[in-house]
Amino acid sequence: MALYVLADLHLSCGVDKPMDIFGGAWRGYMDKLRAGLSVLQDGDTLVMPGDFSWGISLSEALEDFRFLAAFPGRKLLVKGNHDLWWDTQAKMERFLTANGIGGIEFLHNNCFTYDAPDGPVALCGTRGWFYEEDHGTDHDDKMRAREVCRLKASLNAAKTAAHVRIYCFVHYPPVYGSYVCDGIVAALEEGGVHTCFYGHLHGDSCKSAFCGVKNGVNYRLVSCDSVGFQPILIEP
Repeated sequence: MALYVLADLHLSCGVDKPMDIFGGAWRGYMDKLRAGLSVLQDGDTLVMPGDFSWGISLSEALEDFRFLAAFPGRKLLVKGNHDLWWDTQAKMERFLTANGIGGIEFLHNNCFTYDAPDGPVALCGTRGWFYEEDHGTDHDDKMRAREVCRLKASLNAAKTAAHVRIYCFVHYPPVYGSYVCDGIVAALEEGGVHTCFYGHLHGDSCKSAFCGVKNGVNYRLVSCDSVGFQPILIEP
């Protein structure tokens, strides 16, 4: 049994938007993902912090769900900025059930538990917010505040049980270069998060990614191309 994380798969099994067109590390990415995901075994948990599928509806994302479900273990999905297929939790769950897809759940306003060797570990998360989405409007303020509330709801759910560690999974980087998303970072620090895993960054933007400890929280970038399309082991 093991806990893994991997963000930004950008699957396009049901739509014509392969990432190979970007070249570089993305060339042949589906074969790389198949090889990387082959490490999964029954009893494992894989958390995926956003940008799972290019489909713009659940039906367009169906083949991507089938691709993921073909690998063993439990998969927990967090919403990313490109996950336009994302719907209400009830609708997403009904869709998967109707199509005979199991082992996939959604980390959204909730918390999951992973049973590590030294005790239960809390898995929390939300999409987050980023400066590239912020244009100084009231709508931006509302969206940022909403994401902070969702993160706090997830972290509060973790407090209902005794956890030895709290891991958080967000799509947008809470810290990037000189940018800090204050509300998200404050929630992480106040919530006692051990490590925050994030994605969204690709190519040259990874050079400005913050990876390290800030005010007690460890931050780590786990977008596919930044980690060689290999799920990152968090807990054995």
